Amino acid sequence: MLLLLRLLGLLAPIALTVRFLLLPDLAPALSGTVGSDRVVLDSLAFLTGVGITSLVVSLIIGRRLGRLSRGAERIVQGDYEVRLPVGRGAVEARLARSLNTIAEHLSETYSAATTDKLTQVANRPTVLAELFDEVERANRYERPLTVAFVDIDHFKSVNDTYGHHAGDIVLRHVAELLRTNIRATDRIGRYGGEEFILILTETEAQEAAGLAEKLRMLVMRERIDIEAGAPVGVTISIGVAGGIGKAVRFDTIVRDADAAMFSAKNLGRNQTYVFAEPDEDSRIPRAPVSAEGRESAIEIGRAARAAAEGLLHSVIRPLPHYRGKPSELIAEVATTMARNLDLPQAEIDRIRVASLLHDVGKVAIPSQILDKPAPLTNAEWQAVVQHPRVGQLILEHAGSLRDAVPIILHHHERYGGDGYPYGLRGQDIPLGARIVAVADAYDAMMHDRPYKMAMGHLRAIAELRRHAGRQFDPRLVELFCDLFSSGVIGFAYDGDRMRDEAEPGGSRRTGPPRASGRTRRAASG
Repeated sequence: MLLLLRLLGLLAPIALTVRFLLLPDLAPALSGTVGSDRVVLDSLAFLTGVGITSLVVSLIIGRRLGRLSRGAERIVQGDYEVRLPVGRGAVEARLARSLNTIAEHLSETYSAATTDKLTQVANRPTVLAELFDEVERANRYERPLTVAFVDIDHFKSVNDTYGHHAGDIVLRHVAELLRTNIRATDRIGRYGGEEFILILTETEAQEAAGLAEKLRMLVMRERIDIEAGAPVGVTISIGVAGGIGKAVRFDTIVRDADAAMFSAKNLGRNQTYVFAEPDEDSRIPRAPVSAEGRESAIEIGRAARAAAEGLLHSVIRPLPHYRGKPSELIAEVATTMARNLDLPQAEIDRIRVASLLHDVGKVAIPSQILDKPAPLTNAEWQAVVQHPRVGQLILEHAGSLRDAVPIILHHHERYGGDGYPYGLRGQDIPLGARIVAVADAYDAMMHDRPYKMAMGHLRAIAELRRHAGRQFDPRLVELFCDLFSSGVIGFAYDGDRMRDEAEPGGSRRTGPPRASGRTRRAASG
């Protein structure tokens, strides 16, 4: 169509040329004809008008279509951020809107394919592709290139203590800190889990180590708000590896940076480690621990753990049962259940320690509150529900026992999500905490408390079943009932009472309503 208009635009000058140059005698020959001059002039004027109009129209359309075609070419070349202005013409506006919509959809698709959804930095395939290109460039132009691996220290404990939602917040926050504090020419991507990879172009390893140290200090000083009034701090371990020119190889630089990060964590975490080769014939990227050394370390660690346990036991053993005294019954029930779930021995040990010390935080609750036989006031109840957090603080200061922190912190969460201190639900509650919750509730129902009398074994079993799925993990309640249908062997309750058929022996005192109107239940520790 545009070509036709341009051809018509050339018609006027062609007609005039033919008239005056090729047919000079046409006008005299027609002079005897009536109105012949008028016809010739009208014809020439018509042809001239058509030509000029066609030329103008072709120029206008060409300009507008040219703008649209250039925008389409930019989209084809990968510029998905281009946005074409919507013109006044109906057809032009429709074309512009259609191209803009295509660009937006392509941009979203490209972003989904290349960006980690959680942290909004490049995902692993994308950042490795960028690293491959940078290695090629470093080889071609003999330029330096360095890679840094960044790992968040003790990230699993963040998930276990505060829940996976808090872990996601920490990941996003650390990723944003790294992204906004590297140079514009550098790249960052999520390598996997809590690991990030930095591509530091035009940078030698020692210079990169200085940048890594600045990032490490920045993260260490940062406080991350994961909930109202509870900021947490994390640290990072960084491994650095680099080279110049043809010495840089894609597979080795990734391996060496990962090995350097591994060394940083083995040397105590929260530090930067630069990979180095001792000599041409030796590569020692990691420092392995001998079997003898590992066994010795495990034995010393066990001794330190036992000493810390013993010291805490000595503090809380004289207390009444309901004020945090270690319960061998709870420990026996919890560890038996853990073994039947085929958990690793380290996890079983962790559950045993937590079951013994789960109520250690009650040492901070005034005795007049715990011994009070009457309903508690709201202020007194708030003091009671703080004891898991107090227990967390105690064990965090006893380093060899800190593995038990998540269990102690969450043993009063409820499977249905209405427990405390964080209101975790279902599988978000650590398994050890769910196990201890069942054992603790059973123990509480088998002993007299200031606000209720003990009940028999069968009634306690019935209470556990009644609250399964709301307060307790139903799978663990069934496991408990299968293992201890006849009672916990080796333990007697309040003068060897197992009085399932007897009267309850006294009424239970319920605590004051919480914000939701709930009261303390029979199956609670």
